[in-house]
Amino acid sequence: MSKDPRVDAYIARQAEFARPILDHLRAAMHDACPEVEEAIKWGMPAFLVKGRPLANMAAFKAHASFGFWRGKELVGDAAVEGAMGQFGRIISVADLPPPETMRALIEAAVAKAAEAPAARPKKAPKPELATPDDLRAALDAEPKAAAAFEAFPPGCRREYLEWVLEAKRPETRGKRIAQTVEWTAEGKRRNWKYENC
Repeated sequence: MSKDPRVDAYIARQAEFARPILDHLRAAMHDACPEVEEAIKWGMPAFLVKGRPLANMAAFKAHASFGFWRGKELVGDAAVEGAMGQFGRIISVADLPPPETMRALIEAAVAKAAEAPAARPKKAPKPELATPDDLRAALDAEPKAAAAFEAFPPGCRREYLEWVLEAKRPETRGKRIAQTVEWTAEGKRRNWKYENC
């Protein structure tokens, strides 16, 4: 049984009403899934199986919560509204499903955690923006800037193009074009100041 002392400390810090709930949930997890691992994720106790997220629990001022990582796939629309997780605001152990139901949910969650999540469909790449004539002329006047601009990946070029095109006043647009030429001649991307933050 893999217990994390940080989870012990988390439970010990909680309100008196919450400690039995958290202890009950923790015991249910270990009972239904002996190989479960404990951790603290996002500041609350989390349960993992082979490094994959399974469930988490938390305590607040007036309630506790418990939720499965892929809970919507387990309980569907039967989740209780009003708190994070699938069981709503838990104020006592009696608010939780019966032990056999909870065990079945945990076992189903373990099976889901073993499955690879559905692959997200890839987004189509954004179409290339046309370089406005005034920016093209300014870049062509500085061959080093033009070469660097063309060597940038499409996303970097797009950042400069959107920045220039967003200008509302002609003076602003002129300043941005001048800045674009200066920075690209130095090989700098649009947000170069933030690259090493």
